[in-house]
Amino acid sequence: MCSICGEINFINKDIINQATITKMNEEMKHRGPDESGIFAGECAIFGHNRLSVMDIENGKQPMSIAYGNKKYTIIYNGEIYNCEDIKKDIRKQGIELKTNCDTEVVLYSYILYGADCPKMLNGIFAFAIYDGEKVFFARDRFGVKPFYYSFKGNTLIFASEIKSMLKHPQISTNISKEGLWEILYLSPNFVSGKSVFCDILELSPGECMIFDPQGLKKWKYWQISAKPFLKDRAYAIEKTRELMKDAVVRQLDSDVPLSVLLSGGLDSSVVSAVASRHYKEKGRVLDTYSFEYEGNKESFKNSLFQPEKDDEFATYLASYLGTNHTVLTCPTDELTNLLLPATDYRDIPGQADIDSSLLYFCSEIKKRHTVCLSGECSDEIFGGYPWFYRPEMLYSDFFPWIHQPRLRASLFKDSVSSCDEGFDYIREIYRKSLTECPILDSDTKEMKTSRIASYLSVNYFMTSLLQRKDRMSMASGVEVRVPFADHRIFEFVFNVPWEIKFENKVEKALLRNSMVDYLPEKILWRKKSPYPKTHNPRYMENVLALLDDRLKKGGYLSQCLDKERLFSIILKNGTWFGQLMSSPQLVAWLVQLDYFMEKYNVNII
Repeated sequence: MCSICGEINFINKDIINQATITKMNEEMKHRGPDESGIFAGECAIFGHNRLSVMDIENGKQPMSIAYGNKKYTIIYNGEIYNCEDIKKDIRKQGIELKTNCDTEVVLYSYILYGADCPKMLNGIFAFAIYDGEKVFFARDRFGVKPFYYSFKGNTLIFASEIKSMLKHPQISTNISKEGLWEILYLSPNFVSGKSVFCDILELSPGECMIFDPQGLKKWKYWQISAKPFLKDRAYAIEKTRELMKDAVVRQLDSDVPLSVLLSGGLDSSVVSAVASRHYKEKGRVLDTYSFEYEGNKESFKNSLFQPEKDDEFATYLASYLGTNHTVLTCPTDELTNLLLPATDYRDIPGQADIDSSLLYFCSEIKKRHTVCLSGECSDEIFGGYPWFYRPEMLYSDFFPWIHQPRLRASLFKDSVSSCDEGFDYIREIYRKSLTECPILDSDTKEMKTSRIASYLSVNYFMTSLLQRKDRMSMASGVEVRVPFADHRIFEFVFNVPWEIKFENKVEKALLRNSMVDYLPEKILWRKKSPYPKTHNPRYMENVLALLDDRLKKGGYLSQCLDKERLFSIILKNGTWFGQLMSSPQLVAWLVQLDYFMEKYNVNII
């Protein structure tokens, strides 16, 4: 994985500045600690940082290729998993590839097939290609890899991360009231296509863009569609197994050490089981990791969302599969100390210790491995969340994973949060999203509900998890691959009847049935368990102390927070976002928010 950034102006090329791009590039050095490069063309300057994963010697970027009467230059962040298939097409055109890296494959796919090239790519990517006359941009279908941009006058500025964009002198740290509402009501989810900063937009998942002297043109090259399912249950199970095996095996290709994150839950266990079997066929042993927290053995309390601890299941499956397993334990003080660095890397108040713990774990993984596979994106695709089968959650007139929509905003003075106006704004985004979901007239009520639940989850909930995974892993120069985020899996499962996906009222029954030959029953039929969090009471003491310190500093929170209201909510200790965010995370999120406002000197307009 890598970072990309650049500046283009076809009308007044003297405006673009290499020193600025160098500064933007340096801001993202953590994403590509192995090499850095700058390309200066007549109308465009590109910056790139490289994390070397494939063809370490020959995959340097920016990469340029002369073909016909043009020179093409690419900067690329990602991994393509069907490279060998595309290489065959390229070679049929009489082209001899000079490297074994996917960067050259992506560049030639554009040279030969133009703006249709992203449709050919199976992988995670964000890239820019300049040919002297225009620049072509594309982002992967689920937005696993980030891409931000700004169009100022005749100048296009872009980068992998917001912090890099903010290094450009034309980009302000102004946030509109709508941006603030997204932070208070919706975050860590955000509306696709923009950021909370007024000057910064986002190339949405599954989008392309061309910039030339005539201006900017953007379009969708991929979106999910509803189709009739004309097969039976047996076909659904077999096809799911085939797609899962293929997705995982394709993503095991690496020239640097690779591992799998194994929590002991169904999703990570599926990835681990398929990967381990493939490794055994090659005479190799798979490395796996599970995560634990200091004090959890003594402090764990089961709940509806987290009915049991993971550690027993992770070590059991590791033994069953014969993997080389490591349990990483995060100290409580580290969990607290990394809250602010996690905000730095995410560029926005995120998911508190859910972020900072992953930041810690990835720093430990980096000591032995550069690439790891993870089980994200299964619940959104296969129907693992309660709102898939509980219509009262899905049709509550707000995003179903936000249990108390007004809670965070209610902690602030109304002049800050505009409580009713902000709530109505986010609710309209939710309502609009409902109308955008593809549905067939022939769908049953249950099938319609499952489609909407999946559509919302993939476009909002999942994008937040993917952003977290990308930022926290890349902070340590670790590449995380997500086999469930294979568009072929989503395209197929989206159209499988709900009674097959929820057979016998078991969530993700289709995935479970497809993996019967891979997993023991103890794991196969285990109740869903989310990413683990700390249960150590000392964490709450730590974050309350951090919050008290920030309030004494006299910053953003000290001016607008209703402290009495906050502490009454803390005592109730209910969840407010997804399965994991409860009172300690709310306090930690407030600390992150105050730090974010201070760091960027945010101006609400």
